[in-house]
Amino acid sequence: MDRIILVVGGHAVSWGEAVIGLLGAAVLALAWLGLAALRAGRHRAEEAAAAAERQHELDEKLAALAQIQSEMTGRMQTIGEVFGNRQVDLVRLIAERLDSLQNRVGDGLNASQKQTAENLSRLNERLAVIDAAQKNLTDLTGEVLSLKDVLSNKQTRGAFGQGRMEAIVRDGLPPGAYAFQATLSSGKRPDCVIHLPGDERPLVVDAKFPLEGFTAFREAQGDDARRAAMQRVRADVGGHIKDVADKYLIPGETQDIAVLFVPAESLFADLQEHFEDLVQRAHRARVLIVSPSLLAMAIQVMQAIVRDARMREQAHQIQAEVAKLIEDVRRLRDRTGKLDQHLRQTGDDIAQIVTSADKALKRGERIEAMEFETPAVVPTTPQPAEAGPLFGRAAE
Repeated sequence: MDRIILVVGGHAVSWGEAVIGLLGAAVLALAWLGLAALRAGRHRAEEAAAAAERQHELDEKLAALAQIQSEMTGRMQTIGEVFGNRQVDLVRLIAERLDSLQNRVGDGLNASQKQTAENLSRLNERLAVIDAAQKNLTDLTGEVLSLKDVLSNKQTRGAFGQGRMEAIVRDGLPPGAYAFQATLSSGKRPDCVIHLPGDERPLVVDAKFPLEGFTAFREAQGDDARRAAMQRVRADVGGHIKDVADKYLIPGETQDIAVLFVPAESLFADLQEHFEDLVQRAHRARVLIVSPSLLAMAIQVMQAIVRDARMREQAHQIQAEVAKLIEDVRRLRDRTGKLDQHLRQTGDDIAQIVTSADKALKRGERIEAMEFETPAVVPTTPQPAEAGPLFGRAAE
């Protein structure tokens, strides 16, 4: 026991001293634990007493709150019933107004849809006519390959040009807008005259185009033969242009310009490419040279002019229909204004109901927060003055 086990600060510690020190420390620790347990028990007892007191006070407050809540439940149920009745009346009024408005708008849409369908039907008919004309033009373009055989005879050539011109005019214009082989005051009979809207002077179309020179021009083998053929073309076509201008341009009776129809696109192309001087001479003589495609395009423009003239003739009917449409729109606007007025009045009633509900909610929050300084007085039954305006307007 006297054996030294360590030296602390110059002092030798033996086994006996170490055991005694450890026992002392253990006694002190036990004493400290006992004091701590005693204090903890005392603190828990105090807390248990305080908790019991708080629980008692809380039970009393919960009982009071339950009583107040039952009163609030009855009042809120009354307010809910009033609000539900007003909401039902509001839904019924809006449904009636919307049904009436829907019926009027539906009738207007049905009439508009019917008119649109009719317009589309007429447009499809016009497109079918244009497609047929385009198909005819395509077929005529393919027949250019056999043009030489057809044009070998002068009478056959004249009938061919006349037939192509008549086909294009018939496909593009209504029957009353043109005439074939009409007689002028001079006794001359042009191949076709076209009557333009708003002008009594007809537009003259000539289909007797000289083609012998073009045949020689295409078949020429040498330069001399080619120059001779070109000279013949200039003489033939130039003379024919002069004849058309002299015979068909009658001041005050016909238009100031006449149309010279070339029955083939290839001939028109040769004329534009190799005989520019003839084209210029025709312009100066107020004679317009056209190919089948150009004549078809001009006929389409004339067709649009005729259609526009007919639209102007029926403008008074269109204006009458527009006036009726404006009157219907004005009537719809007035009735919509009346509906808007009813909806605004209904919105004011709903706003008053929401204000009452907000007041009740705030009072409930004060009760929940235990703020009893200001007594909360809420009417147990709804006031008749609040429910009157909505039911009165609904009856209207």
